[in-house]
Amino acid sequence: MASCCCKWSGRFMERYGYDLILGSIAAFYVLMIPYTKVEESFNLQAMHDFLYHRHHLHNYDHLEFPGVVPRTFIGALVVSFVSLPFVLTTTFLHLPKFYALLIVRMALGCIVLYTLRFFRCQIRNKFGHQVEAFFVILTAIQFHLLFYSTRPLPNIVALSIVNLAYGYWFEGRFYAALNSLIFATTVFRCDMLLLLGPLGLQLLLTKDISLWGALKRCTSMALFCIGVTILVDSIMWKRFLWPEFEVFWFNSVLNKSSEWGTHAFHWYFTSALPRALLAAYPLSLFGLLVDRRVRSFTFPVLAFILLYSKLPHKELRFIISSVPIFNLSASIAANRIYNNRKKIIWNFLFLIMLGLLLLSLAGTITTFMASYWNYPSGHALKELHGIDYHNDTDEQWVHIDTFSAMNGISRFCESDFPWRYSKEEQISLQELKQRNFTFLINEHPVINGFKCLFAEDGFSRVVFKFGFPPIFVVKEPKVFVHGNLGNRDIFSKNWPGCS
Repeated sequence: MASCCCKWSGRFMERYGYDLILGSIAAFYVLMIPYTKVEESFNLQAMHDFLYHRHHLHNYDHLEFPGVVPRTFIGALVVSFVSLPFVLTTTFLHLPKFYALLIVRMALGCIVLYTLRFFRCQIRNKFGHQVEAFFVILTAIQFHLLFYSTRPLPNIVALSIVNLAYGYWFEGRFYAALNSLIFATTVFRCDMLLLLGPLGLQLLLTKDISLWGALKRCTSMALFCIGVTILVDSIMWKRFLWPEFEVFWFNSVLNKSSEWGTHAFHWYFTSALPRALLAAYPLSLFGLLVDRRVRSFTFPVLAFILLYSKLPHKELRFIISSVPIFNLSASIAANRIYNNRKKIIWNFLFLIMLGLLLLSLAGTITTFMASYWNYPSGHALKELHGIDYHNDTDEQWVHIDTFSAMNGISRFCESDFPWRYSKEEQISLQELKQRNFTFLINEHPVINGFKCLFAEDGFSRVVFKFGFPPIFVVKEPKVFVHGNLGNRDIFSKNWPGCS
């Protein structure tokens, strides 16, 4: 009996061991850094509304806070459907909605990692088990890919589809790869067109596909996807709408995305990719030199980043879908170095590679600590809920200012009666006193008519110094929780204060 169990567990680990490693790291990030930023608010609030408001569309958050450009509800709908049985269980057990936040993020992570597994299996089939092992190692010691894999961004929903496209591409199912990218482009992220174009052109030049076959199969797929997103999102937004076309018009034609900051043309290559790839960045460049096979897989991705670099507004999440391909190139280089390490020059390269891996691990730990402290308002609201002082018959109104709403607070963080919440914008500091809020979660340390009860620190910067540890994360007060001076019950408790 014991022998059978050992054999079964051995086969299980052989088949799913890599998935457990990557999934455990992603789950750890969810549990340690559960809160979200403003970029994730649309999908996250949509998941909340699907799970809790369901067919009562008039209660949905996007009708009150529509955002700059409309987004599709399809990704949030799929994740909510996967999460529904688990969220219903938490509701039955009367657990806080915060647990539903963990569930939806882990559900999204499972979807992304499942598609990454499909791509990884194609890597194993094409390049061998050792390359697959190095792919897992490099992915595990990078912070951003696994951290982002659970964050409800349109880019991450698109990443799951792009992973499928990569897998189909490696498998030789070229039209399926193109159709996957068309789905990602028309529904989730119009900028995936910059990847679809170079890949399609390469497949045409190498005669892996025909022009007529591509037009016939891909046009029908595009029309189908456009029809689906218009049908679903027109109902949700209560107007005829193709969201990604409006996003394309806003970002590319009107070029209004630059209002949110700009970077130099080279920023993706000199800042974003080095931070995301860490040791895999120099290794991926070496991989291009030592294995000609990887060049055909890397060039469309490089073209994607070069084309994207022309847009002045840049963020790492915009090119996160390129990371798996660069990790593949780095894995091939690492495998070549490892297998030739008995030779003098290659042994020297092997030692350098080990050093790079250790530096990557140190960088990931530092980035993790900075990210942990980067959601101060989420921690502030949790601490406020944890202080039990009120009479359950009285409503406790909490006003959340724009800064706090952008840095960790979502509807999943809210509690039931007697707590009530307001995110009303454009209220002056002087007017807050007249609105009779019980508490304020605010970026300002002093507000007339209120007393600062406690402050929550947030990430400020990273400092390098001689000694141990050589890298230090500096924090400073970012969010302040205030109590109304007219409510004497508040001050019956011993608050930490803001000094």
